[in-house]
This record gives sequence, C-alpha cells and structure tokens, in this order.
Amino acid sequence: MILTAQDVEKTYAGTGEPVVALRRVSLTLAAGEFVAVMGPSGCGKSTLLHVCGAMDRPTSGSVRIGERDLATLDDASLTRLRRETIGFVFQFFNLLPMLTVRENIALPQLLGGANPAKTLAEATAMATRVGLAHRVDHRPAQLSGGEMQRAAIARALVHRPTLLIADEPTGNLDSANGAHVLDLLVELHRETGVSILLATHAEEVAALADRVVRMKDGRIEREERRVACA
Repeated sequence: MILTAQDVEKTYAGTGEPVVALRRVSLTLAAGEFVAVMGPSGCGKSTLLHVCGAMDRPTSGSVRIGERDLATLDDASLTRLRRETIGFVFQFFNLLPMLTVRENIALPQLLGGANPAKTLAEATAMATRVGLAHRVDHRPAQLSGGEMQRAAIARALVHRPTLLIADEPTGNLDSANGAHVLDLLVELHRETGVSILLATHAEEVAALADRVVRMKDGRIEREERRVACA
C-alpha cells in the first residue's frame, strides 16, 4: 500500500471546547489508485488529507506512507518525505506572486538543493506538458485561474511523487476551467501511475475516481468502488 491510515483521530484544542475533526478513521490507498473523499463542509475531509500528507500529526492512530510510520519521523524527516514522495494541489493555487511559472514549478526541488539548471529544465518540460509552454516566463497575476491551477499541478508532479494530495482542486474555478483541470489530472494519473487522494464536494469529480469515501462528522460513513464500463 502507498498509504495506510489506521484508527486516526484528530482533536484541536482551543480556548473553548476541543474540536474533534477525525474519529477513528481508517483508510488505505493502493499503488496507482485514485480515491475521492466526499462530504459536507466540516466533515473532516481536509483534516484527513493533511494528516495523510504528513502536513499534520494525528492525535492518535497511525499513518504509514509506504513502509514509513510517520510517528517515527521528526519534523526534518517529514519535510524531506513531503518533498520527495508527495505532491500537493490546493484550491487556492499557492503560487508565489514574485516568481515566474517556471520558478514556481521548480521551487520545491530548488529548496531541497537540486541542481538549478536541471531542475529549471524539468520545470519547463512539465509546464509544456500541462499546456503552459507559452506562459513559463509569466507571473501568476498574468494567468487565468485555470492556468494557475495547471501550474500548481505541474509543481506537484514535477518531482515524480508516488502520492498526490488534492484538496478541492476545482473549487476555485468555473465549470469550464474545472473540467479542463480534471481532464488533466486524469491524464497525468494514467501517464504517471501516481496514487491520488482527492477531497471534493462535487459528484462529477468523484465520478472519475476508482473509489469514493464518504465522510460525515469526522467519520467514514461508507465507501463505494466504481465499476469500470466495458
């Protein structure tokens, strides 16, 4: 398994009553599998993705990526794991405004000490793959929403991760751009074999997944496996 989460709980302590975001959630993701997580706002989708993507630690339970138990890793090791093994796509793109598309795509690898010339060349190739060859020297303010999300997808996949975490990747796009981004994600999933864990509100997005996990009140209510058409 690429990902194994077992009996995961997450509680946020604040000034008032603690907020329980996840309640004994167990989830697996096989190599090359595309799993969509659905549910209403506040059901725990984003928290689950953050925990599974090593961006947050669970209050209890265990998360393994491949053979690595995340509880055994210190913060520096978790950072290295995210940089080398996981790609992230979020609703609001998270591109740095002062950098070009090429530089934004290359940034995570450059921060990790990769060879600049090689990394920028790989970023250019990935920008071309997602249809942004004519935009590599543009900054985010010069791009449409759909173009910004394609740049974010390129940044997430340029280092060839085994796991892609996508949190509402079409949530900030109109229907036409959202459809184009979805088509691109599906194409890249098939081309690269990357495993995808994606959170969404949209049934049309979930319909593209191999399996749908439905959540409510911090728990998994049920799972649905899609049947491929002959």
